[in-house]
Amino acid sequence: MTPDELTYDARGLIPAVVQEAETGEVLMVAWMDRDAVAKTLTSGVTHFWSRSRQAPWQKGETSGHVQHVQGVYADCDGDTLVVQVHQEGVACHTGARTCFFNALSGPGAAANMLERIERIVEERKSAPASGSYVAGLLAKGEAAVCRKIGEEAIEVVTAALGGEGDARVVSEVADLWFHTLVLLGERGIPLRDVLEELARRHRERAASRG
Repeated sequence: MTPDELTYDARGLIPAVVQEAETGEVLMVAWMDRDAVAKTLTSGVTHFWSRSRQAPWQKGETSGHVQHVQGVYADCDGDTLVVQVHQEGVACHTGARTCFFNALSGPGAAANMLERIERIVEERKSAPASGSYVAGLLAKGEAAVCRKIGEEAIEVVTAALGGEGDARVVSEVADLWFHTLVLLGERGIPLRDVLEELARRHRERAASRG
């Protein structure tokens, strides 16, 4: 399919969903006109059309948060694009990794809680907020974060062996996981690296069992 075969709306625009190529994470949604599509394909970096400014723009032209294009795909109707990129820095103007960080409440809202905490830590690290517990802990340095993890680990063991009930164990494990995510964020280690390591171990164990 060529850019001329796409279905643009009455304004000559088509929505583009920008996705991190390595992880599948949705980073942002923007609009492209024919010229933006052509420039994105020929330059290897994303170009869009700003509806508010009525002007073309290149992602990262001023911020440096450039998106290097790996592939552009149209849906079956040719009226929506998925742009797979390698993101430099962050995608959102707020300083968040992705524009999609506002979780709606309701069933399943806790399913991505670890990723949401990871994004919060990233935000507090890049733009410390006054009164933020995470920002304050990060400011104390890695040793302070590690000491906190040690304290929380002891609390988990104490709750489990002290007969304090499942609710207390859940609470202490939540504290431990939270501070572990702060350590990962402090060191710049993505949560997905830990998940991939767990997946690798699972595959190896499954293979060894035949």
